Amino acid sequence: MIKKTQSWLAVEADRVTVTLTRPTEANGVCVDKLSLRAPTVRDMRTAQQTGGVDDEQRELNLFASLAEVGTKDLEGLTLKDYTRLQTGYFRLVQDDEL
Repeated sequence: MIKKTQSWLAVEADRVTVTLTRPTEANGVCVDKLSLRAPTVRDMRTAQQTGGVDDEQRELNLFASLAEVGTKDLEGLTLKDYTRLQTGYFRLVQDDEL
């Protein structure tokens, strides 16, 4: 089941898809959407280990893993599109009971 919350955000049980404000390059391909899969505990631990004490780097590492793109691809996003990814991530991991 897909839930719509914002016109640019599609939420499924195990994934969110964010429509970007402008196309960007991801893995060498021009895309207008990015999807994040639901994180596992392993994803969180790996991001913490590879990001060290830098919160922003840990988040970039996590999002890159979940979107299956490079961190450099995410760094090339506009701030508005990156904020959309953050919103999608937090919607994905929030408890449905809240």
